[in-house]
Amino acid sequence: MTKVSWFSQPFPPEGASVAEGIRNQLGRPELDLLTILIRESAQNSWDARLRHRPQPVDYAISMWTVSPAHAGAWRELLLQNAPPNEHLPIRQSLKPALIRVMAISDRGTTGLRGPTRADKAVTKDHDFVSFVRNVGEPRDTELGGGTYGFGKGIFYLISRPGTVLLHTRCEVDGGYETRLMGCALWNSYVADEPGGPTRYTGRHWWGDVSGEVVEPLVGAEADDMARQLGLRPFRPEETGTTVIVIDPDLSGREPSVVAAYLAETISWHLWPKMLEASVGDGLPAMRFSVTCDGLDYPVPDPHKTRPLNLFVAAYEAMHGPDGKVLECYKPKKRLGRLGLVKRPAPALEATDASRMVEIENTVHHICLMRPAELVVTYRPGPKPSSEYQHYAGVFRADPEMDETYARAEPPTHDAWNPQSLDYPESTFVNTTFRRIDEALAGLLDLGGGVRGGSAKIALGAASTRFSSLIGGAWGVGGATAYSKPGSTDTGTAGGEGGGGIEGGTADRPANDSTTPTGGAGKGGGMGPNLTRRRRPRVEYIGDPYHGERFGAPVLIQEFRLPVPGSQLVRVDLAVALVGASGRETDPPLNAEMPTLIGWEDARGSLHEIPSCHITGGDGLIWRAIIRPARDTMTEIDIITDPVQAS
Repeated sequence: MTKVSWFSQPFPPEGASVAEGIRNQLGRPELDLLTILIRESAQNSWDARLRHRPQPVDYAISMWTVSPAHAGAWRELLLQNAPPNEHLPIRQSLKPALIRVMAISDRGTTGLRGPTRADKAVTKDHDFVSFVRNVGEPRDTELGGGTYGFGKGIFYLISRPGTVLLHTRCEVDGGYETRLMGCALWNSYVADEPGGPTRYTGRHWWGDVSGEVVEPLVGAEADDMARQLGLRPFRPEETGTTVIVIDPDLSGREPSVVAAYLAETISWHLWPKMLEASVGDGLPAMRFSVTCDGLDYPVPDPHKTRPLNLFVAAYEAMHGPDGKVLECYKPKKRLGRLGLVKRPAPALEATDASRMVEIENTVHHICLMRPAELVVTYRPGPKPSSEYQHYAGVFRADPEMDETYARAEPPTHDAWNPQSLDYPESTFVNTTFRRIDEALAGLLDLGGGVRGGSAKIALGAASTRFSSLIGGAWGVGGATAYSKPGSTDTGTAGGEGGGGIEGGTADRPANDSTTPTGGAGKGGGMGPNLTRRRRPRVEYIGDPYHGERFGAPVLIQEFRLPVPGSQLVRVDLAVALVGASGRETDPPLNAEMPTLIGWEDARGSLHEIPSCHITGGDGLIWRAIIRPARDTMTEIDIITDPVQAS
């Protein structure tokens, strides 16, 4: 006989995951919780789509106040034997006169299928236990959007009492089965029991507790309970899942304002799924809707909405003959395809949803996506000097590279972090960014000198003519190497594939000659009795790129010393001045300047010294680790001098 109640999980002798750990799996994301909710839930819906179904996946978000006709059932059914408020504050959410809920639902998906117990040995189709019971299971969907099951924590974070209801329908043994269950995550605790103090994990389930394990209500009982709660029933052969978030945290905003924000956010993060696809009759891959208290809040059409229409054009260019195949040459690997478009247009009016992806008055971004075609992030490129010039790009990873890019993503799937990968995968991701930057240089025709006497190299020009390469934060500059082919002169950090040394064609008078014997400096004078000699060459390995050290953002410039012998290496840092032929080495009062953190050798050891003795000619790669000044572009010159044998 079914007995519906709450079950609170005590710690088993072998230990278990605590609620706080699951809630914190997402870390400290930069995106707000509502945006993460859309990204994670839509990703789950896409991965659960019915592959044989020609119709789109239907994804909907609804918010409403539980009607008086159903409010009594919510309180009676969900508060019976509920844990005390200090262990699960669901009473605080269900006892007020108005009960607010948010439902995230999909149809045309598999539903939460598979066994309902985690000890059943299955290798696939275990969606129910992956969502309800287990934590951090790897994906079993080829080319799916998700990786590990940490994203489900967002449903609990959105709920004030950390409580959700799962209403799902799936195929079981050739038929259809409805399942209904409550799940809650709050805090671990110790409770006084008749047998003594007992530790609890902070995980709670609401369902059928008549057996040895709490189970979902199924079949007719689940359908009847759903009707009592006023939940939308499933049609006879319809499958899918609805997650009902109890008492959603709207951060003090009106529900109607949140609904409009959710509709626009869907468009920004899921627009590729709104395009016509090959699912039949030119239909989109997914259909989206947002409602609040019975009113529809239309999701903006990306074809007709600025600036998303620019990304749609770039997506179409990616698929067309103008699309570029990006490759890594060493190791040899096809990375993916890139589409770029450039258009003059009026300045944009930023919205809350566009600001969340750091797009305000101009578009100068590349939309990164994996083969699942879910937006990972909008990577900023050089910012045009005019707010009336816009460009957009779309990069989609090659299917064979999907696992590499997936491993580069944090739990929120909103970035590619090459520093989290080992070689050669880190090289593939770093090279992706470099190839994109190369393509942008060609798109924008970035010619012109950097400053007097310097070589006319496109990347060098870009670094001083445009503002930050990271919108609203900090960027990198100084992308030209100035030495003549075959010379031993120094260069400036920059151009891809050896720091642009092959492209350097001009002398750099200030550094070209020589310093007094034993000296180390830039453009030192010559005395009558001093021997002239040339400074050994620095070979830059690509552009400076962004990384993290000691929990803080840094710039990293890789280099090697091709000339044999012991050398003293130091760095000259400056703030590149936008729109001017110059650099800032003497900061205004109290102004930040870029600083050297240290020198990282090939083994990863960091030498926190201003200058470093390195033996050249062995081909080993070193890294200069620099702390940039905020809201500036950093120009990097690595300088090396030979060390005389004593």
